[in-house]
Amino acid sequence: MDQTENLDESRLADAWAELQNHAANGEPLRADAYRHAFADPEFLLRRETRGIRFQLEMLKPDLAQMVQGIANTVVVFGSARFVSPDEAQSCMQEAQLRGDPDALALAQRKQRNAHYYDQARLFARMVATHSAQLPSAEKLFIATGGGPGIMEAANRGAHEMGALTVGLNIALPHEQRPNPYITPSLSFKFHYFALRKMHFMMRAKALVAFPGGFGTLDELFEVITLVQTRKAKPVPIVLFGSEYWRRLFNPDVMIEEGVISEQELALFTYVDEPQAAWDVIRNFYGLPLVGLTCQHPVSC
Repeated sequence: MDQTENLDESRLADAWAELQNHAANGEPLRADAYRHAFADPEFLLRRETRGIRFQLEMLKPDLAQMVQGIANTVVVFGSARFVSPDEAQSCMQEAQLRGDPDALALAQRKQRNAHYYDQARLFARMVATHSAQLPSAEKLFIATGGGPGIMEAANRGAHEMGALTVGLNIALPHEQRPNPYITPSLSFKFHYFALRKMHFMMRAKALVAFPGGFGTLDELFEVITLVQTRKAKPVPIVLFGSEYWRRLFNPDVMIEEGVISEQELALFTYVDEPQAAWDVIRNFYGLPLVGLTCQHPVSC
């Protein structure tokens, strides 16, 4: 049995070494009928093999998280464009020196929204603090889209408490780099939005949506729809920043027009403080209250 396993490993290693040699020597990798199918990128990238790529993109993050004990996550969505208060202050100082009205207006907006970065960071600390002394099967891990802004803030808060953090990034025309606070072995890159969104839900025990753009809305409403249609189990769906969400999204209009029922408003909750967001999740699952030793993430 051991000899067979070693033989299989050798064949896999040889196939992979062939690919690496082409890359190292700068040689184009031309189609080769004799190459192993699993080691033939041209074959794997054909239109006809898209289903295989779906399966690989499903399996790779699933197996990696399973091995590292990531069973339950709290997913944090939000704008990639919100920056930390420190960065917002630097932008303001630069804009003031330049005296450019457009740059000044942009810096003012960054300062106005920077508090969301701190709030996402503090919320993630609360989740990590709760989970610190629990067995892996009961821990809650922060998972984000892996990029900057609110995603970075949430990964950062959990990382600062010594917790593993997950990033589910996506390949975009303008490459979005993973933020530095994701655990490297849990930093994944997706090609297909559908598979990425499926991974968000597979382990999610709660969703916290901070203000964001089209991507945040897409992810939020998919989760609401899955829970509404009972394709997914009910989970707390928290809309952080009530002023933003109430201005952007008016479900009363939908009730008036009869496209949703009034009972469906209970699918989500508005909050404005990290503790309130954590309390929604804690009360939903009957979790004990665990306090932070530091309540201000910038000064900790």
